[in-house]
Amino acid sequence: MHSYNNGMLLKAMTLPVIIILLAAGCYYDKGELIYPDTADCSKVNATYTAVKAILTTKCNTAGCHNTASAAGSIVLETYDQAKAQAGRIKQRAIVDKTMPPGSPLTASDISLLTCWINSGTPNN
Repeated sequence: MHSYNNGMLLKAMTLPVIIILLAAGCYYDKGELIYPDTADCSKVNATYTAVKAILTTKCNTAGCHNTASAAGSIVLETYDQAKAQAGRIKQRAIVDKTMPPGSPLTASDISLLTCWINSGTPNN
């Protein structure tokens, strides 16, 4: 049976402890999920006209956010309605990605909505 003195035991355990600490500090995540506002808005034409096209085809459909059905009592048919719900749109469609159900937004749609909201929801 071998006996280690304290110095040898400390040396033998130092490298594995360092490796474990370094490995625990590293991670790989999708940046767009952690930082959803990373769209390059200098390359995105973030106008309400473009946003309205997304809302019309993905949100204002039957059974969702139109006057006839207004899921969650939220209607997204006009500029004022979209502007009033900008924070909710950002949370549900961009951050959580739970809207629209069944037909997720494209990366282009997400960038456009992000830039429009981040620029103050202009009516242009």
